[in-house]
Amino acid sequence: MQNPRQLAFEALIKTEKDGAYSNIALDFLLSKSDCDTRDRAFVSNLFYGVIERKITLDYQIELYLSKPINKLKKDVLTVLRLGAYQILFMDKVPSSAAVNESVNIAKKNGLSYASGLVNAVLRKIDKNGLILPSEGNFTDYLSVLYSCPTWLINKWIKEYGKEDTEGILKSSVDVCKNYIRVNNTLISENKLIDELKSEGVEAAKTLYNNCLEIQLGGRSVESFKSFINGYFHVQDAACQLCAKALNVKPGDRVFDLCAAPGGKTYTIAEEMNNSGEVLSFDIHEHRVKLIKKGAERLKLTCVKPTTGDATSFYENLGEADAVLCDVPCSGFGIIGRKPEIKYKNPDEVKQLPSLQLQILQTGAKYVKEGGRLVYSTCTLSHSENSKVCKRFLQSTDDFKVVSPFKDLSDDEFLTLMPHKHCTDGFFIACFERKK
Repeated sequence: MQNPRQLAFEALIKTEKDGAYSNIALDFLLSKSDCDTRDRAFVSNLFYGVIERKITLDYQIELYLSKPINKLKKDVLTVLRLGAYQILFMDKVPSSAAVNESVNIAKKNGLSYASGLVNAVLRKIDKNGLILPSEGNFTDYLSVLYSCPTWLINKWIKEYGKEDTEGILKSSVDVCKNYIRVNNTLISENKLIDELKSEGVEAAKTLYNNCLEIQLGGRSVESFKSFINGYFHVQDAACQLCAKALNVKPGDRVFDLCAAPGGKTYTIAEEMNNSGEVLSFDIHEHRVKLIKKGAERLKLTCVKPTTGDATSFYENLGEADAVLCDVPCSGFGIIGRKPEIKYKNPDEVKQLPSLQLQILQTGAKYVKEGGRLVYSTCTLSHSENSKVCKRFLQSTDDFKVVSPFKDLSDDEFLTLMPHKHCTDGFFIACFERKK
């Protein structure tokens, strides 16, 4: 049987050196391995833990180096991160095992010359424990404590204040809640709860209709009989609220302009009781096929997946009762699920607001009088959220703001905070075309 630490090492190297997406790199290696369920869970926890805590780990490691950490070879640094994470954040792993196994990983991967360094640094980390900067420099302190770049922390402090910023950061390293959307066209909430219980899965109702919180226990939902039967799809509560903001009804015609992989499309179709038409677009054919496959599993025949560029207006499509623009964004609201997002270069996201505004303006052209237009992102960034919406309103007199979730926020737009709403970080703005 393959060594789970070796698998985690290989996946991290592939992600670090090749720029591979973390989930794709890990899934590929696990698919070829002979690891049992327990070892797979260990590999996943170790792999994602190292990515999530990279800044924290590097700070600890550099304390015991005689040269800057950027002078270390990536392979050696990865071994050190793996060992340090086990020592500091995996209580069930004995420190001696973390040190010894890390030394073995170094030797096995042609890094014998660095095995002494690995041994010495990890033993010092074990002896001294987690060390943090002084709280006097609040940004640096938060950066190391929660492993987040200082530029992003400063941005959030400016936009949301210190208290909410620390709340966002703390939630990003806590265990995320898992939500599913009940396919109400096939089964009720109560019956699905019973179905899942028979499969050994605990599920509970939430504040939101047809939204259940489930305890996966390290299992993959794809193996559940209830999933195969199309009784639900995995979707955070925030995304479900986004679809509900459209206020659709059976028989409506709805456009989802940036739809892949299709979760919001499915929720919209279920809200319509699978009656009417949901045109679900993506610019890439292979992603359109993903939407189609999911709709077939859920038996949602009103979903019509098709290729389309959200920035281009297609006059032949006609009008829609509702249009969803869930636009490409920086993703800073979901760093708890995809930790590598927070390490983006800030220059990578500077051009997004222009693209987002273009998609919103294009989507508006399809909305009939009295129809709804919803703009959403999974980020917490004023420049991509409220500022885009205000620029949109300045560019047209045809739309007014409506607030479908007054119980959640008094603001004209809804910003969902992980530490306040127990959802992903998310932004929803709802507009209505004037009659």
